[in-house]
Amino acid sequence: MEKKIFIFLGLLGMSFILLAITVALPSGAGFDALKLLVLLVAVLADVLAFASRYYAYLMIPMFRQKKRFIILNDQTPYWLSSSADSVLQKEGEDFIATVYINVPLYRSATEMSDEEKINFTQQVSRLVGLSRDPARFTSELYVMNKDSYIQKLRDTINQVENEEAKATQGGASQSEIERVRGKLAMWRKMLDNVSKATSLELASFAAVSARGSKEFEAVTLAQQKARELMSGIGTTFGVTPSIVVGDEILKFIEPEYLIPFSTVSEQISKNVQEQVI
Repeated sequence: MEKKIFIFLGLLGMSFILLAITVALPSGAGFDALKLLVLLVAVLADVLAFASRYYAYLMIPMFRQKKRFIILNDQTPYWLSSSADSVLQKEGEDFIATVYINVPLYRSATEMSDEEKINFTQQVSRLVGLSRDPARFTSELYVMNKDSYIQKLRDTINQVENEEAKATQGGASQSEIERVRGKLAMWRKMLDNVSKATSLELASFAAVSARGSKEFEAVTLAQQKARELMSGIGTTFGVTPSIVVGDEILKFIEPEYLIPFSTVSEQISKNVQEQVI
């Protein structure tokens, strides 16, 4: 039984019970006020019962609340498939699988001539009509997480600094010392340039979904739709699209991957240090 039907019948039953209590109460000055109160509650239950047909999505969290916490949904919003190439979501008794396709586009409109822009627009128009099923085509800019690369640069600088100290203390030739110092200056300059500005990456992708009664059925249907769409994309743009797998999928569904937390925190710390200095 659906939740909204259960709420409707429950409130309607409560109204009948309250009406029966009103009829069963004895008459008298002391009970008239109580009868009126119970009757008002019964009418309120009737109103809520018929309102639940249209506003059950607002009433269900109210009935399920615990103290000050309201549980809107106790189901997992989405999870990664066992094959790590689909995102799954459950809706009722069905599973919905979504596959993301990376579309490697290397051209920019700022570098195109007017004729090339027209041809590119026609390609995009053909792209929209490739799939018989609904598909989502998106291009987005997100902040690259450069933390691991920056750490490698710092490790390299530490190694070169040790090399410089050994060359200086070991009595190496002046030319050898100058060579090591030049290498150290190069790595320091590279670290400064990489850390100074935020690097953005453009990602173009398509997404298709499929519904199935079982998890593997939804994934299989979504993969089939994705392969058909990839064939059309490759023919239209002359590129080799690929299915996004693993943590890379989070770039398209998790805001934290658009702006990596560690990168943002490092930028904030750097700005605070600059202001203090």
